[in-house]
Amino acid sequence: METATQEKAESAIPVTTLSPPEGNTTFLGGTTWCVALSGVSQIDLQNALDWTCGLGMADCSPIQEGGACFDPDTLVSHASYAFNNYYQQNENSEIACNFGGTAVLTRRDPSHGKCSYAAPGSAAKSPAPSLLKGRRANFIWSKFAGIFLLLYLRR
Repeated sequence: METATQEKAESAIPVTTLSPPEGNTTFLGGTTWCVALSGVSQIDLQNALDWTCGLGMADCSPIQEGGACFDPDTLVSHASYAFNNYYQQNENSEIACNFGGTAVLTRRDPSHGKCSYAAPGSAAKSPAPSLLKGRRANFIWSKFAGIFLLLYLRR
């Protein structure tokens, strides 16, 4: 009886396994950019973009209509710009380029035409004051979108 109790107690102890952090960049040398993966779920990509431009506080003004990075007007293009802005603002942190598995690191500069993607050290640490007004107006919607994204990704 004593042995059975001891075995039950030992089997209830959780076993911790370690894995490398998602988005680990230690193997890459040189400059990296974070871009959206093509071929991922459009819903997941849209949710990640909404979070990035809302609660993530990325500067998404260049991907608004009339902005330097609005064209091409595709979800993948807009998400790539926003993801990279967030990634650069977070100092190329190992986990700042995942977005629920919808993003990937690249060593190829995704800038095109008038659209210049931030590179290490070039992104502002915080949004300009003029951008904060628009963010406050969308804060409640963004908060719900962020919560939805977190709940969706936990499934």
